[in-house]
Amino acid sequence: MNKEWYSAKELVGVGSFPSTPQAINQRAKAEGWRKQRRSGVQGKALEYHISSLPAEVVEELIARDDQAQYLLNSTQPEQLWYAILLQMNDEERKKATSVILRIGIDEFLRRLGD
Repeated sequence: MNKEWYSAKELVGVGSFPSTPQAINQRAKAEGWRKQRRSGVQGKALEYHISSLPAEVVEELIARDDQAQYLLNSTQPEQLWYAILLQMNDEERKKATSVILRIGIDEFLRRLGD
């Protein structure tokens, strides 16, 4: 998935999200989502980082971007790893990181090859 930042307008109705940008902005503020000012737009338009969004919303965004086809055609390993991480929940990310740190990346890759 190439896109990392989404405006409230783009998130309207995704998953269980509210049906207005204002309600999404309120939720983002209440939950402390990672944000940045949207470039090229007048006013205080914000966009939110995908890492701040609930897993169900990320999954739907990935599905909308036809992620499966993208992954099959991806030639950029870092983008593939990022997409994999986005599909994991917090506990899975912690476990995967722990395994890689404990056994090392070379051993991790060797085990994947078995």
